Order: sequence, then C-alpha cells, then structure tokens
Amino acid sequence: MLDKVEVAAFFDRLAPSWDEGCRHDPEKIAVILDYAGIKAGVSVLDVACGTGVLFPYYLERGVKHITGVDISRGMIERAAAKFTDARLSLLCSDIDALDFAEPFDRCMVYSSFPHFGDPARLIEKLSKTLSPGGRLTVAHSESLEEINRRHREQANKVSVALLPADVLSGLFARFFAVDVAISNEKMYIVSGIKT
Repeated sequence: MLDKVEVAAFFDRLAPSWDEGCRHDPEKIAVILDYAGIKAGVSVLDVACGTGVLFPYYLERGVKHITGVDISRGMIERAAAKFTDARLSLLCSDIDALDFAEPFDRCMVYSSFPHFGDPARLIEKLSKTLSPGGRLTVAHSESLEEINRRHREQANKVSVALLPADVLSGLFARFFAVDVAISNEKMYIVSGIKT
C-alpha cells in the first residue's frame, strides 16, 4: 500500500518545475479524449489532475464543467495560477475523502493511475462519482512498458506497476462495460461505461 502523505509530498516537490519537464503529444491526447467521450456539454472529473495538463483540451471541446482533484497542494496551486475559467473547480484532496453532490458524465485518470495503491478500490470509488451511462477512462500517452520503467527508476516509492490492459479491464467489469482496451507502443487506454 502506498503512503498517501509520501505521494503528496513527492508531487509537492516536483510541482514548481512540473510543466517544464513534461511534454504531452496533442495528437495522442486528442485520441485519448475521443475514446473518453470528452465533448461539448459534459461534466468532467479529472482525478490526479496535476497542474491541469488536460484542462485546455477539455475547454476547447466545450465541456460544461471540470472538477480537478489532486492530493498535492503544490500541483493544485500551479493549476489555479494557470487557469481562471469559470467552468473549472479545483480541490486539493484525497479522492477517497470526497463525495460529490452531483454525479459527473466523465471521469478521467490521465498519466497518474500507478500512484494509486489499490486500483480495485479506486475504480469502485470512481464508479460512484458517475451518472448512469457515465464513462471512466484510465489513460497514458505512453506504453505500459515505458510507464512502468519510468516509475521503477524515478518513483518506485510512490507508485505501483501499471496493470496490463486486460487485467485492468477485468477490474472495471464489476461496474463498467469496457469498450476500449488499448495497450501498444504509443499509448494505454482502458475505458468503460457505467452499467
């Protein structure tokens, strides 16, 4: 089990230079967001949103509202400094500690899933945040092998191995009808509709 205090502290340390050190391919992000059903009028819960990498893409697509949640205060502060759109709300919190008054249409866990030590528990929690027919997507814009290599080398104390897509799909199956399971040299996506 991962120590959540240690995870938060790790990302607090990285937050000041995070945006300079991370590069994301807009073409891959477009593919991921297409599979995730991010489109005009939907509400989005972005779990472990970091500094808001996906926020401009959501806003370009005309989403109704974005709620970004991250356990790292440093990451949330960076996101708040970058974005002032009225369609965006930011929360510094452990997702396990949150309950939302209104369900979301979409939930995205982008480039952060290995930092949750209990994948089955997280999926169950996120299923409760979505409306019937809502969609959960776990995605990375790199391969499973690359993600796991990087976490072993740079973040082994604050991450677990990213599960093969078929294994993660099996965990989704209790709550979601999985219709996307991609794991190749370019990206990793598992996505399903709440049943």
